[in-house]
Amino acid sequence: MGIYEELQARGLIAQVTDEELIRDLVNNGKATFYIGFDPTADSLHVGHFMALCLMKRLQEAGNTPIALIGSGTAMIGDPSGRSDMRQMMTAETIRHNCDCFKKQMSRFIDFSEGKALMVNNADWLLGLNYIEVLREVGSHFSVNRMLTAECYKQRMEKGLSFLEFNYMIMQSYDFYMLFQKYGCNLQFGGDDQWSNMLGGTDLIRRKLGKDASAMTITLLLNSEGKKMGKTQSGAVWLDPEKTSPFEFYQYWRNVADADVLKCIRMLTFLPLDEIDRMDAWEGAQLNQAKEILAFELTKLVHGEEEAKKAKEAAKALFSQGNAADMPKVELSAEDLKEDAVDILSLLVKAGLVPSRSEARRALQQGGVTVDGEKVTDIYQSYTKEELSGGGLVLRRGKKKFCKVLMRQA
Repeated sequence: MGIYEELQARGLIAQVTDEELIRDLVNNGKATFYIGFDPTADSLHVGHFMALCLMKRLQEAGNTPIALIGSGTAMIGDPSGRSDMRQMMTAETIRHNCDCFKKQMSRFIDFSEGKALMVNNADWLLGLNYIEVLREVGSHFSVNRMLTAECYKQRMEKGLSFLEFNYMIMQSYDFYMLFQKYGCNLQFGGDDQWSNMLGGTDLIRRKLGKDASAMTITLLLNSEGKKMGKTQSGAVWLDPEKTSPFEFYQYWRNVADADVLKCIRMLTFLPLDEIDRMDAWEGAQLNQAKEILAFELTKLVHGEEEAKKAKEAAKALFSQGNAADMPKVELSAEDLKEDAVDILSLLVKAGLVPSRSEARRALQQGGVTVDGEKVTDIYQSYTKEELSGGGLVLRRGKKKFCKVLMRQA
């Protein structure tokens, strides 16, 4: 089985252009491919995880990845999947975010000499002349056709700025420049990027001729990956300072039964025949599959030692009601009233509920424990002394938990 067939078997490929050419390129290690990452935060999250794993798979098969950092396109903002315009970022913030991305990507991609490239589209986008763009690039794009793209159609009712309308042109120009400068002959992206990527392929062929060997492939990256990367409290980050290895492990440990084997197939590097045997698993075996998924992905992002610590901490949490590496929240004296804090405030401050009314509801439903003891009294409070030392372990339901303790002076 070639790498292209493996990607198909893992459920990663949604649609392609020039399939036989692409199959030949990637199976024979002849692809120089790119995936773009706009630096809209100071950390990658698990919505990017599938793309990083894909780059790793293809590099191990002999292909050359280009990680394109979108400092230039981040100045505009991608309208795909959004109901309103992104907040504009300063150049300093974008540079900081780029530096953070580079460090995290290096865990997945070998950037040693000749193995991979990391480039920034600010190098060519920020110096463009407006009139030149209109004449040399804009003339190849049909406004009527652009308006049929899903990323634009969903925004037309609420309003689409001319700024964002240019995003497709900029992304298309990226592929053209990568093709010209680095021989990039293949692009990957999520299924919500399909129109943007086709624009890049069309631009190359229009400017350089129909025989230009630029191909496009798209993955179930954003429809699945971004959904995986969101929780009620926001994104699950790859930066351990934003999402600890333990929290990261627990996120994957708690995926739905219906999703666990799909996640194992798409995201881990376990052999396909081993995964195929898991297809018959059910009941308690699915919990074992979730532990395998959580361990393998935590190992990929944070290393084997942190994955082992997270696994042991999870076992300790559920067997003894405590764990050294669980999420922690420290309270200050200002959080207390008369040297105590009520259970409703405690649940909110721990991030287990969004509001006091939701905390009250959780207590009334019997879903809250403190140090393993169920709490139903909405007037229950805890003193400064009880929060000092080892602190208290709060749990809401089976999946949300946090240790709360006093901040040391």
